[in-house]
This record gives sequence, C-alpha cells and structure tokens, in this order.
Amino acid sequence: MKTRLILSAAGLVAALAFAPQASAADAAAAEALAKKEGCLKCHAVDKKVVGPAYQDVAKKYAGQKDAEVALAKSIKAGGSGKYGPIPMPAQTALSDADAATLAKWVLAGAK
Repeated sequence: MKTRLILSAAGLVAALAFAPQASAADAAAAEALAKKEGCLKCHAVDKKVVGPAYQDVAKKYAGQKDAEVALAKSIKAGGSGKYGPIPMPAQTALSDADAATLAKWVLAGAK
C-alpha cells in the first residue's frame, strides 16, 4: 500500500513538473495561430485595438459555464454589439479545433 502511495505521489509530482512546459508550449502555439490567422491585427492582449483586449474578453466570460465553447462559436460566427459597434467578421475558414485553441488561449488571458 505504501509503495503504491509513494509511486502515485511521484507520478503526480512528475506530472506537475511537466505541466507548465506543456502549458507554455500550448500558449506559444495558440499565439502563433493568432498571428497566422490575423487576429492580432484587431486584438491585443492588454489593450483595445479595433476589437477588445483579450484580457477584457476573458473577464467577460469569467465564470460562465461552457465559456470555451461559447467563445469558439463566437470566433467562428463573428458578430457585433458585445464590445461596441464595430463588427467582428466571421472566421468561417477557421477549423473548429483552431477556434477552440484560440478560445482557450484568450480565456487564459492570452498567456
């Protein structure tokens, strides 16, 4: 029993040690995707450009159930009125997986 507990604890420590690296890699990949898709022409992490700052989007969705799914749908569908009068064009060529990647990154504060 003690051996299993020690091995489980060691596995947890190892997983936690690698989690920040995976998270940083995911964030870098998401940022690269945002650059590739032109998102950063209208958005910035911490200030309004044409569209809202990603940090403001994250605040708006904070605590919302299924925020990632809702934001991914919003990215693909576009829209107007949520953050002002300037509409966001639909990103229909973006895959569902890429929209989900971007949504997750934005909700994490684009970090």
